[in-house]
Amino acid sequence: MRLFKFTIIILLFSSCIPNERLIYLQNQEGKNPIPEDKIIPHDMPVYRLQYNDIIEVKIQTAEDLLKNGFNLEAGQMQNQAAFQVAQTGGDLYYMTGFTIDAAGNIRLPVVGDIAVRDKTLDEARLIIEEKLRSYITSDLYVRVKMGGIRFSALGEFRRPGKYVIIQDRVTIFEAIAQAGDLNTIARRENLLLIRQYPEGTRLHRIDLTDRNLVTSPYYFIQPNDQLYAEPLKVREVGAGENAAQSLSLLISSITAIALVLNLITR
Repeated sequence: MRLFKFTIIILLFSSCIPNERLIYLQNQEGKNPIPEDKIIPHDMPVYRLQYNDIIEVKIQTAEDLLKNGFNLEAGQMQNQAAFQVAQTGGDLYYMTGFTIDAAGNIRLPVVGDIAVRDKTLDEARLIIEEKLRSYITSDLYVRVKMGGIRFSALGEFRRPGKYVIIQDRVTIFEAIAQAGDLNTIARRENLLLIRQYPEGTRLHRIDLTDRNLVTSPYYFIQPNDQLYAEPLKVREVGAGENAAQSLSLLISSITAIALVLNLITR
């Protein structure tokens, strides 16, 4: 009988996940509170291109612009196609963009190899324009953009996997939403961010429940980021993700224990 009571107590306590561990962006005790209507300046680090990044390079001369205008219709169609491909897990820019090789170069037709690793997008654009001046004498328009933001979501996400968001910048909450949000049993206060830097890889711990996250350099994700969500201890105990599941588990456990006790006492 004591074992029966002890089991019930363990199940009841282990199945309770307080709201404080589930709610994002809280004003936590002991930290500077951030009012909801306050303007928060963004601390977004300048991204420098790395090996295996894919960039889109669009080149137009004055003659092209006079003939085709800015070709907005074609650009919109391409963006729509990129969005559809990204939604299915593909990567349109892998076929149409330029990948930075191990030596830090992209290879453009006629021009050849151009070193762009460790450069910002603006710096890469200026380098490409300078190289093209040897071949084109008319006015020149060059656009260099990232081929979307690639990231991976691992662990306690509802839809873990590899994603591409066709935007210039993506917040960590947009990335989490793309992966279907975190499960109830995910450790929101201890998300692991694996980020690539020119000199190597660094691991960062992020508290999604802390409102001060929006002022940190990790509020915006970068290309090739990996997000890993660890489970709470309730996963080890085997409790449900919500009250209904926990109640169902409790009833099943009580039924099983009652059956065992009934067999023993016969």
